[in-house]
Amino acid sequence: MNVGADNPMMYCRACGRQIHVSAPSCPGCGAIQAQQPGISDRRILPALLLCFFLGYLGVHRFYVGKVGTGVLQILTLGGLGVWVLIDFIMIVTGSFRDIDGNRVALWT
Repeated sequence: MNVGADNPMMYCRACGRQIHVSAPSCPGCGAIQAQQPGISDRRILPALLLCFFLGYLGVHRFYVGKVGTGVLQILTLGGLGVWVLIDFIMIVTGSFRDIDGNRVALWT
């Protein structure tokens, strides 16, 4: 295979299938390819479920590595619900960030 500017293809790291270089995962086997810059390896679905069910305890913040603000959410019961609601909206829209400043933007 000729990989270059005229043919932006690569092989999947898991199954060897030919895929486009910008593909975040292989359409054949579903294997995640190279980490995208600015995108967290944490997923939206677990963060969303943690925020919905245990948001007042800040568990979703612990999930993304934000221990300090997680403790603050425990002490304030999620900012009396306001902070949790804002976090929930940010998670759904894909603008929630992890401890390194990367967006939590992949669902699964």
